[in-house]
Amino acid sequence: MKKVLIGLAVLVVLVVAAALIAPFVIPTDTVRKELLAQIETATGREARIDGDFSVSLLPRVQVVAGDFSLANAPGGAAKNMVELDRLQVRVALFPLIGGRVEIDSFVLNEPKIALEVDRNGRPNWEFKPAKPPGAAAPAEPDRPAAGGDGDGGGGLAGLSLGDVRLGDGRISYTDTRTGETQAVEAINATVSLPSLADPLKADGALVWNGEKISLKATVAAPGAFLDGKQTALEADIESAPVKLAFKGTASSGAEPVAAGTATLDVPSIRKLAAWAGSPLDAPGTGFGPLKISGAVDVRGQRYAFRDAKIAMDSIAGTGEVSFDGSGRVPTIVGRLDLDTLDVNPYLPLEGAAAPPAGGGTAGGGAGGTAGGAPASAGWSDAPIDLAGLKAVNARFDLTVGGIQVRKIRIGPSALNLALKDGVLVADLSKMALYDGAGKARLTVNGAGAVPAIAAAVDLAGVQANPLLRDAAGFEKLEGTANADFSVNAQGKSQRALVSALSGVGQVRFLDGAIRGINLAAMVRNVTSAFLDPAARETQKTDFAELGGTFTIDRGILVNNDLLLKSPLLRLAGKGTVSLPPRTLNYRLEPQIAATTEGQGGRTDVGGVKVPVVVSGPWDNLSYTPDLTGAIEGIAKDPRKALEGLKNMIPGQGQSSGGSGGGAAQPNPADALKKLFGR
Repeated sequence: MKKVLIGLAVLVVLVVAAALIAPFVIPTDTVRKELLAQIETATGREARIDGDFSVSLLPRVQVVAGDFSLANAPGGAAKNMVELDRLQVRVALFPLIGGRVEIDSFVLNEPKIALEVDRNGRPNWEFKPAKPPGAAAPAEPDRPAAGGDGDGGGGLAGLSLGDVRLGDGRISYTDTRTGETQAVEAINATVSLPSLADPLKADGALVWNGEKISLKATVAAPGAFLDGKQTALEADIESAPVKLAFKGTASSGAEPVAAGTATLDVPSIRKLAAWAGSPLDAPGTGFGPLKISGAVDVRGQRYAFRDAKIAMDSIAGTGEVSFDGSGRVPTIVGRLDLDTLDVNPYLPLEGAAAPPAGGGTAGGGAGGTAGGAPASAGWSDAPIDLAGLKAVNARFDLTVGGIQVRKIRIGPSALNLALKDGVLVADLSKMALYDGAGKARLTVNGAGAVPAIAAAVDLAGVQANPLLRDAAGFEKLEGTANADFSVNAQGKSQRALVSALSGVGQVRFLDGAIRGINLAAMVRNVTSAFLDPAARETQKTDFAELGGTFTIDRGILVNNDLLLKSPLLRLAGKGTVSLPPRTLNYRLEPQIAATTEGQGGRTDVGGVKVPVVVSGPWDNLSYTPDLTGAIEGIAKDPRKALEGLKNMIPGQGQSSGGSGGGAAQPNPADALKKLFGR
């Protein structure tokens, strides 16, 4: 035992002596040249140390190098790939002899790293080690699997970090193929790691695209983390455009795993996208603040949020969302319960790019509105870009307390969304709409070069006036609506879509009224019905039933079987509604009927027909009587016309003698005078 102790003492003395003598025996310049030669052999690039250089072994192994540089790849834009103002490494000697790496100090001052990709796609960080002629390539060392030997860090069990600092660093990236350049500047970081069994703490900051980003992280057991075992982890990334925090457990390995709670806070999605170099050129004023929090589960490229709370702009909801980025296109699957879904902030500003209706000035010329009323703002010409629909596949089940689209208000609804390869299908299985109910299916196809839409709607018990007012600014119709229709269109703007619209449908209104005109009064007195604008504002024609079918072709709606049933009045009509210019051209044939039957009554009743032409822009319709057509109708069958006037024009009814032959026959001239008021 004594001899062993003596031997160890001699060994220690020799090591100490070598440490003291070596710097004097071996010239520092020789060490510097050998170090540079080893670097050049490993990288195939020239390495230089143009500043001071020193090496010492006691009391610690220390290397100091100033003005270090590593040449760039041949043809690179920058002269050097790596430049370093000063490097200082200090390692405890005796722990190193025992197999433990205790780094007392590792300081990098002003490191500058230039990463480049050349025109052929070759990155400059791929090195070609130099080798003597004829020498075989070095064998690839065996790499133990994570956690394979249980040493708590894959061979780094003895690693200890003291003063580890990086000061005022810079990393740049240039892709010669695309001209893309990025730079991360003012990189400062400190790391503390007493051992792989003790917590690792990292604190740093950097500047990217003009914004400072602060980073903090704590790993409870780094050794277990490196071995693929779960350990507690906290991380915070904070900047003006985005804040991200995670607290839970994590492990490394071929498929990183993490579980815990996460929060994401983005003051403005648009500003975040612009800062990241991909400006969000979406219409409207939306995509403002975004907040997401919940229980997160990460397994490789698969993420899941449970008990999630999501708030974007004025939209708030809860639910579950999962994301799978392992495929060709990311997939999102989830369920969301939203309070209110207001899509207006994400739509183009209504009429922002459209000229006045008809292209003319208000109140004059073709396309102007009568009476000097302002022309309709028309449809928007702003381009519609649906390419973003191809960026992800998704399936969502939504329940919504209310939906707002333009002025249209939809009540509690259940919505199923499916997005695949740029095609979005939305099924409204439940929809409360203006005191009624409905179902709808909307398909938005962004897979092709030209956006396409298709819609099928089934409505029952809907109040027509507020719906038409909010949907199209049309307030001339009242009643309870029942309708079903299907339409489709292709176009690159709102106006183009409307101009290409086609489809079929049918509509039926019950117990309603047509505002702005009293057809029965019109028949009796043309002057009051047509020539008094003030009177028209309060007039309306009540009806018990109104309906018809329609077709749409290239934005032109055609109806040929309009029928209104009302006591003492029948109305048939046909005409067109031109959706692109928002105009209407209709011919109505009201008929005074000798019957009090309304809903479900006969249509083949006798009476006098006074045709009316309704035309003009939606927001300023005009009503013109076709007196020539009325007189022609009477002339064709005067007796039938006058028969219809009995009991309807004062003084022209039957005598009180009942159904006997004593009925008083009106004089045709008197009847016409009272009919037309003159």
